[in-house]
Amino acid sequence: MKIRVSAIQMDMEFANPDKNYQKAEELIRLAAKEKPDTIVLPETWNTGFFPEKNIKELCDKDGQRTKQLLSALSKELSVNIIGGSVVNEKGGDIYNSSYIFNRQGECIAEYDKTHLFSFMHEDYYFKKGGKTTTFELDGVKCGIIICYDIRFLELVRTLTLQGIKILFVVAQWPVPRLKHWETLNLARAIENQIFSVCVNSCGTAGQTVYAGHSALIDPWGEIIAKASGKEEIITGDIDLAVVDKIRNTINVYNDRRPELYKID
Repeated sequence: MKIRVSAIQMDMEFANPDKNYQKAEELIRLAAKEKPDTIVLPETWNTGFFPEKNIKELCDKDGQRTKQLLSALSKELSVNIIGGSVVNEKGGDIYNSSYIFNRQGECIAEYDKTHLFSFMHEDYYFKKGGKTTTFELDGVKCGIIICYDIRFLELVRTLTLQGIKILFVVAQWPVPRLKHWETLNLARAIENQIFSVCVNSCGTAGQTVYAGHSALIDPWGEIIAKASGKEEIITGDIDLAVVDKIRNTINVYNDRRPELYKID
């Protein structure tokens, strides 16, 4: 089975949701011309990462605007959409939230970022999510994480032990740590024997320049498609048979020794 994926490396305008929702729709429609099965957006594309002064005024409210737009587009275009993430208010708290939509326009999964980037005070403005998230797209089990989450190998291994074959990593990863972005995504794909769809933003938000270099990576660590540092859409085909092939060749899941692993 093969799945065609388009990753939108978006240059959003900082603290301008109206413009960003309009631009996201334009880019999704452009990506759909590649006839993908799934389209993926980056992290916090509605506001950029992240406007501290008036964040509560700018954020989505319980994902309503995001769901309305992406549900309608996924149904119209008959495509799965991984909605990156949006700055989002729920129950009086602000979350970094991802919404996933199937071809019928149904929101089939939600995920709130669980690891908040204290270095940039994300933990001061946002509330931590409290659960992992898996879902099925066209019969394939997938997982979602957001940016800083990629540094926590326990999280990704937990998702793979739940049976995922594709991991979606949506991010706003800056230029100074580009090497970390590339290395960590490559490592998570190889060590967990999964496909990794890594979608970063680009451009400048506040004082931070984001790195781009989105990529589709196979379980052997081979790059299927890779972006530059500028706004663009990359598309590639994921052959799920590769997952079974590598696990039958180098079967780390059979050879694991969980009785020795003590991680608290």
